[in-house]
Amino acid sequence: MNVAIIGCGLIGRKRAQALGTCTLVACADLDERRSQALAAEFGGAPAGADWRSVLQRPDVDVVFVATTHDALAPITLEAVRAGKHVLVEKPAARRAAELGAVIAAARQSGARVRVGFNHRFHAALRKAQELVRAGALGPLYFVRGCYGHGGRLGYEQEWRARPELSGGGELIDQGAHLIDLARLFLGDFAHVQGFAHTYFWNMPVEDNAFLLLRTAQGQTAFLHASCTEWKNRFSFEITGRDGKIDLAGLGGSYGVERLTFYRMRPEMGPPETTAWEWPMGDRSWELEVRELLRDIELGREPEPGLRDAQAVLRVVETIYEDFRR
Repeated sequence: MNVAIIGCGLIGRKRAQALGTCTLVACADLDERRSQALAAEFGGAPAGADWRSVLQRPDVDVVFVATTHDALAPITLEAVRAGKHVLVEKPAARRAAELGAVIAAARQSGARVRVGFNHRFHAALRKAQELVRAGALGPLYFVRGCYGHGGRLGYEQEWRARPELSGGGELIDQGAHLIDLARLFLGDFAHVQGFAHTYFWNMPVEDNAFLLLRTAQGQTAFLHASCTEWKNRFSFEITGRDGKIDLAGLGGSYGVERLTFYRMRPEMGPPETTAWEWPMGDRSWELEVRELLRDIELGREPEPGLRDAQAVLRVVETIYEDFRR
């Protein structure tokens, strides 16, 4: 498939590195120099600032949208109206309502839209899904998750600190990944409670968010997203009747990916413990693209897709209603 990348910053570059069997045929970014640099690095495709002209190219099959949050839904909408398949970065929009027209247009055109919750494709998370599907934990009870970083000099001046561009702070950024993973294992949340607050960074969006989510059956997720973590951290625990999974690390500055499975013994006491470690590079971006290609080949609905993004954003918006009062 021929791919166009719209938004040629850090994430756009990660997407270009993970094209696999696809060919990059066009790049666009409001900063034309950035699009030209990405294109030159990955094959010399045409590059410019006009993303609309990219969507009219007949040789483009798939569009990767990796822009600021305010542009994600509008560009995805125009892409599916042009008959292009899309991989749009999370959270796919600033608010759930922005995705309504995109869902309707994708249904009408038959375009497949996958949302870039790439953490589902990390090796440790894939192993966790395998264990849960096999029933190794028995019925699930609750999950706990923490995802955070410490920002950097000038962080409060970046686009993520501008609510009109980002839609919010750490909750809609890294917190969206945590909510998506909690939904992946527990399902939809009927009850949403939480607190978002700005402790350190001088910006109009939150730097910490704390969530307590419950399904209709009482399964619970306790989640914390932070950009005052100082030492980058990712941890995610899944507890069931028969055992527990403890995940840590995402590679790079978050540390080596590890999964420890604690299986409760019939006599209880110390559990039977098995651990896996993945010191190799992150393949989640490549695997995510591969799944999109399978979506297109099989004509199946992508998962996670736009409705998953809507569900995540509804949780985010519930917390923000109190934060913005």
